Amino acid sequence: MSAERMHAASPESTAIVDAVLDYSRRRMLATDVPLDKPQTEAELNRLIGATITDAGLGASRALSLFEHVLAPACLTTSHPLYLSFIPTAPTMAAIAFDLVVSASGLYGGSWLEGAGAVHAENEVLSFLAAEFGLPDTAGGVFVQGGTIGNLSALVAAREAAKARLIAAGKDLPTRWKIVCSVEAHSSNKSAAKVMDADVLLVPAGDDGVLRADAVREALAEHGDEICAVVATGGSTNFGIVDDIAGIAALKDEFDFWLHIDGAYGLTAMLAPEARHIFAGVERADSVIVDPHKWLFAPFDCCALIYRDPDNGRRAHTQHAEYLDILTDVDEFSPSDYSIQLTRRPRGLPMWFSLATYGITAYRDAVSSTIALTKRIAGEISRRPELRLVRDPQLSVVVFEREGWERTDYDRWSAALLDSQRAFVVPSSHAGRPNTRFAILNPLTTFDDLVGILDTMK
Repeated sequence: MSAERMHAASPESTAIVDAVLDYSRRRMLATDVPLDKPQTEAELNRLIGATITDAGLGASRALSLFEHVLAPACLTTSHPLYLSFIPTAPTMAAIAFDLVVSASGLYGGSWLEGAGAVHAENEVLSFLAAEFGLPDTAGGVFVQGGTIGNLSALVAAREAAKARLIAAGKDLPTRWKIVCSVEAHSSNKSAAKVMDADVLLVPAGDDGVLRADAVREALAEHGDEICAVVATGGSTNFGIVDDIAGIAALKDEFDFWLHIDGAYGLTAMLAPEARHIFAGVERADSVIVDPHKWLFAPFDCCALIYRDPDNGRRAHTQHAEYLDILTDVDEFSPSDYSIQLTRRPRGLPMWFSLATYGITAYRDAVSSTIALTKRIAGEISRRPELRLVRDPQLSVVVFEREGWERTDYDRWSAALLDSQRAFVVPSSHAGRPNTRFAILNPLTTFDDLVGILDTMK
């Protein structure tokens, strides 16, 4: 029967598994994986036709279409010369263990169903919390990405503010407000929209840094209407870190929830030379950091950590009769700490990688990318035709080519990708076009970057 055929261990199943593992092994260990590039929908339709049919294509044909048509139409985001947006660079151990997670039928939503996986994930979260200076009691959950992490944290912040006002006998505001910088990630605005809350966009300085004085004005004017202040620990466009220490010090004057959106940049705290930039994080009520960015885990993975995990649990625990066996006990169930109930244990690949290589290897990798960023920024400064838009703080360097308009950047970027030399897309700031290197991959070299600069003629 077809149903049994799809699930049973059989010669056909063995052949499928062998073929997929063989492809995965070749892909993971290849030293010449191309950047690849997208194709139009019409071209993909022409090349593969209909793949979902009544009888099926068979594993061999389906895998061949993926390997030779579909995969080459996807950019390799872990390529050392993928330098746009925020890349990913998962370790070999993390990639390999992601296969194990999928193969093992693991559910990571509750302690009852996944105690071993949850225990391992919690060890990673405790390691990160300690790195960020949070107390031993801090904890949280791995969620899909920064958007879900920010939303979950801000919902917890709203519920905590609501409980505080009710306990004080105060009226609840008609609409809640969230304070963040004009340069904060768009996911914070998206979270506010989902929450039906307002965003108070506070101006940053000319250097892109949100400072305490501007936040103080918002807190003084809007008071109890504010459920959270978001400080950015490494902006996506520039890698700029807000004045977290100054903003955190405002907690001595005002009662507010401080959330650190460190999706990209908070990883830099693993590098001893960068820790001082993040002073004040230890006072945060919640933080996020994306291991699928600079912590070398596969997509998709965001660590959401609460100073007091009970605040997350009060905000997010779902109640239903069939869930009573989970919610009526004190065991740690990850689904109680975010908006997601069903979840795979997406923190396990990072756990395996950390357990395999050790913390020192991670510190060295983060430090090396920061050093490379400073070195290439110096090279850019020495070239008269190029100009740094801002001095890099972490591992993003933004620069302009003298005399270029947006069309020049577009043409140059397309030529880089067409030749499979690099993926570097145009960006902009203050109405002016520019481009940027987002450097996360330890395999990216100075010579690689210099070679790209040499093409900007």
